[in-house]
Amino acid sequence: MPLHVEGVGHRYGPVAALEAIDLDIADGETVVLIGPSGCGKSTLLGILGGLLQPSVGRVTLSGPLPADSLNPFTYIFQDFALLPWRTVADNVALPLEHRALTKAEQRERVASALALTGLTEFTAAYPKQLSGGMRQRVGIARALVVRPAVLLLDEPLSALDAQTRELLMEDLLKIWAREKSTRVYVTHNLQEAARLADRVAVLSRRPGRIREVLKIDVPVAERGRPEHAGLLGDVHRQLWALIRDEAATADREMLHV
Repeated sequence: MPLHVEGVGHRYGPVAALEAIDLDIADGETVVLIGPSGCGKSTLLGILGGLLQPSVGRVTLSGPLPADSLNPFTYIFQDFALLPWRTVADNVALPLEHRALTKAEQRERVASALALTGLTEFTAAYPKQLSGGMRQRVGIARALVVRPAVLLLDEPLSALDAQTRELLMEDLLKIWAREKSTRVYVTHNLQEAARLADRVAVLSRRPGRIREVLKIDVPVAERGRPEHAGLLGDVHRQLWALIRDEAATADREMLHV
């Protein structure tokens, strides 16, 4: 579903976190939010998902909710937040409990989400038996099982090592090619932004404003190909040039808190 952000600003008491955010996100598009520390990326994501009421402005969806969607918005966080006493399948099924679904419908949704994330053979495993990457796949499957119209991802790969992060990026691109939610993704990692985004929205230092929206013209399905490495490297350099000075200032401010 298309998502529209109109004149959004937010304050925490006397502190202005966001100011004058305008952004239209198309149906099925992936927009990545980047910016220096403290620029309000996670605050904006919370506003998009309804966890926070903006001080000014509004967020709207266009059109009806897809027929098979149980939630307009669903989050994936850095913390996997799995229940250790439940199996993979039971963790994925958690959002379906107390829904108006038959047992057969619940089983179908869980099986579909597990297949989409490559977890079918781990159905009966417990979280302690899984690597960090596999636990995050369970978190992704749990989000997808409700078939959200908009998927909100708050640094979902930041707790993983570099190799696992690379594998998860490949998996996310395969998943997104098959399921058609709209996606907003927060990260500090410029490589993730260049690899996953259709567009990257660069936020300024606090109060966060959109400095620039950069469109990445390489189809996401082709970004792993060697011939596109140079262009994606250029995107990485452009993003770093946009945030470098403000990131350095934000770092000095944090050190003096």
